[in-house]
Amino acid sequence: MTISPKYSFLLALFFLCFNFELIAKPFESTYEPLPSVNVLIKNANIYDGEGNELLQTDILINDRKIAAIGKDLPVTDDFEVIDASGKWVTPGIIDIHSHMGVYPAPGVRTSSDGNEATSPVTADVWAEHSMWVQDPQYTLALSGGVTAFHVLPGSANLIGGRGVTVKNLQRVTINSMKFPNAPHSLKMACGENPKRVYGNRQQAPSTRMGNIAGYRKAWIEAEAYLNRLNEYESKSDEAKEMGYKPPRDLELDTLAGVLRGEILVHNHCYRADEMASMIDVAKEFGYKITAFHHGVEAYKIADLLAENNICGALWADWWGFKHEAYDMVQANIAIVDQAKGGTGCAIVHSDDAIGIQHLNQEASKALSAGIRAGYDISKARAMNWITSNPAKAAGIYDQTGSLKVGKNADVVIWSKNPFSVYALAETVFIDGGLAYDRESGFYPSSDFDIGIINSNKNRLEE
Repeated sequence: MTISPKYSFLLALFFLCFNFELIAKPFESTYEPLPSVNVLIKNANIYDGEGNELLQTDILINDRKIAAIGKDLPVTDDFEVIDASGKWVTPGIIDIHSHMGVYPAPGVRTSSDGNEATSPVTADVWAEHSMWVQDPQYTLALSGGVTAFHVLPGSANLIGGRGVTVKNLQRVTINSMKFPNAPHSLKMACGENPKRVYGNRQQAPSTRMGNIAGYRKAWIEAEAYLNRLNEYESKSDEAKEMGYKPPRDLELDTLAGVLRGEILVHNHCYRADEMASMIDVAKEFGYKITAFHHGVEAYKIADLLAENNICGALWADWWGFKHEAYDMVQANIAIVDQAKGGTGCAIVHSDDAIGIQHLNQEASKALSAGIRAGYDISKARAMNWITSNPAKAAGIYDQTGSLKVGKNADVVIWSKNPFSVYALAETVFIDGGLAYDRESGFYPSSDFDIGIINSNKNRLEE
């Protein structure tokens, strides 16, 4: 049958309109930075997040970027000058594993939105669609020097859904907090959690072998879906007009994004043997694991992680709260860091709304444990564990995570060396805008905070 040019055009227009929703990119970042402040920070001691320590050095912030780092930097009169003599400056801290917003404060059941525990595979859900933007925990993290954090779904499911990286600024929509151009992640979980959740319901998985089978079945479906998409995309424009695009599947969209290398895999996994099995699954289906989270047994396979360029996102000393979290050593982070001649990628994460407020102290504990175990690790290198390494794992290292000329001016001024238990974050800049200042009492508050404060104040006055 021959179709006239007129009807061919109308048919093409129909398919264009029909597929518009598929082509469009909803939920994109609408983030706008704070007003820019041009600042010269003078005479600071610096850990740059690249493993370097610079003493009595200046940092110039101009037009939201790190403009220069050096001694005696000249500036014009329109720059604010901060004398940081005796103080320390670092990149903004980044937490690669947070549940703030999806498990907000106050911790009530009606706001517990981190686990879509209705199926072992829920790759279709996105953590950002559960995030409460008024969570008071954000400001508390900011007071600890945290300028960005990565929010993941919980670990009830084999595949729990997409994670999101956000700027630590109080905003009224999640899109306006989203870190521009940061890739999504995919949360996966090994071990006790998924087999406990679903085994208790007499549903698969109920064993660790059931876990592995569940991952593989999901990836087989994803491969087939991606093959259908690729086959469609390989057709000529004329053939596309006459054919149908494979029907969209939200779950398989996410898994196909992983197979394309567009979405980063973050894997909750404690035991060394299970991490090794997950690496095998990843190799079978041709995707990469970006980081294993929690990994109390990561020290046992530190070389394997380094060989596969997988980060260990770990606690300093949180262990023993369940069987799979029992076989831990306090030098875990240091061992992962020093694997394969120091090519390992170690990250200190929180997984906790209180822990995120003092990640500098968590890094200090991990460093001390490593030194006691005989590792020669500098404080400057350990600073990478809470700055540049999590930035790499979140896919935002090109923009932040270290103090390099041209990067975003995400900067923290500390009262003392940040590895001291007495150190306080005094001033925090996000994209060169003043986000927090301890001395003046300048800090953001959500509408929820303000409502409670005003309400309590009125009651006291009555």
